[in-house]
Amino acid sequence: MITAIVLVQVEADAIPEAAQAIADIEGVREVYSCAGDVDLIASVRVAAHEDLADLIPAKIGKVPGVLNTVTHIAFRSYSKADSESAFDIGVEGA
Repeated sequence: MITAIVLVQVEADAIPEAAQAIADIEGVREVYSCAGDVDLIASVRVAAHEDLADLIPAKIGKVPGVLNTVTHIAFRSYSKADSESAFDIGVEGA
């Protein structure tokens, strides 16, 4: 699976509706409204790189109010749970 983070600029008066419309698109995992250079950040997950072309410009980019998108493809994910479980490998009943 391929995970991408999509930064979305939206017309100010359309942010809540655009966020919900994006969240309802298949392949979109989460949408966050935020302060800063972008209005929304969407986390998407697809099976193949080609699916990003179908999802981002063809669906997210067509949501009313969306002005621009910038996509960042994730290479690897890290989390606190992953780090903690790595130290538990081979430790049984200690």
